[in-house]
Amino acid sequence: MLFQLPTLKTCQVLVDEFRLAPQPFEPEKLRFAGVGDRDVYNISAPFLDEGEWVIAGRVESRDSEQSEVYFFIERDGVWIPREGAPVFALQDPFVSRIHGQLVFGGVETFPHPVFVGEHSWRTVFYRGPNIRRLEKFAEGPDGMKDIRLVELKDGSIGVFTRPQGEKGGRGKIGFTRIFSLDELTPDVIEAAPILDAQFTDEEWGGVNEAHLLSNGLVGALGHIACFDEQGNRHYYPMVFVLNPETMERSELELLALRSHFLDGPAKRPDLANVVFSGGLIRKGDGTAELYAGVGDAEAQKISLIDPFAKYEAQELDRMYASV
Repeated sequence: MLFQLPTLKTCQVLVDEFRLAPQPFEPEKLRFAGVGDRDVYNISAPFLDEGEWVIAGRVESRDSEQSEVYFFIERDGVWIPREGAPVFALQDPFVSRIHGQLVFGGVETFPHPVFVGEHSWRTVFYRGPNIRRLEKFAEGPDGMKDIRLVELKDGSIGVFTRPQGEKGGRGKIGFTRIFSLDELTPDVIEAAPILDAQFTDEEWGGVNEAHLLSNGLVGALGHIACFDEQGNRHYYPMVFVLNPETMERSELELLALRSHFLDGPAKRPDLANVVFSGGLIRKGDGTAELYAGVGDAEAQKISLIDPFAKYEAQELDRMYASV
């Protein structure tokens, strides 16, 4: 059985294990235009909107963290801002489809209510039939990023959370279920139970995108991160699979290392080894494409073996037989 009691593993253990696994291939930089000399990174995977493939991307000057989210369309191999699309003062965009609606969100920053000169953040959510008609409907607790939604097989909504501080330390993943987008409130998000045995207290991670698999399992694309002794940040794209009925889940697996992507700039020296998962396009032929922000300065994609295929092949009743 592919699901077993998860083992707590550090970034370094996961890296060592991953070096023995099939390696990703065909890295490619995404080209963007129409935003001046600003960087585009921490993108979503392409998604369909009104019959057109669109990418949401974080747009930011190299020496700033004041960012905007643009929606881009591809023209002759270059992604350009979509004419007439809204621009949001957010970071790290994400999209999903829930109950027939497009759900879009990102991280909103605001002055810290206590510490003068510092900022806090929250995740905000918009919904609508398409990009042009998005309206804000919810926000997460102050100080929480990486809240992601997925429509489950029974029509309920899975909610991945990432508390920090007393409950989550540097950042751990929680999960709960709701039955309507109107139930997405800060209190519900805060109350989500933590998935244990995923991160040590010195490391952290979160979910960046969630996929409903054909057998009702949920494939979570995320990241695991740590500091080294010099204070440099290391972010690795990872996946795990969750059974929302039993809360069984797989161990974390890495998808790629920074060295698998093409060389390029970093926003700061301490961010040179950052790969931030944006989205995964499953190709249906046993492979997938990972879209990611690299070095907090650019966007790339890379091909790999579909990490969810081996779990999707399982029958749920075989998993339930051991419960």
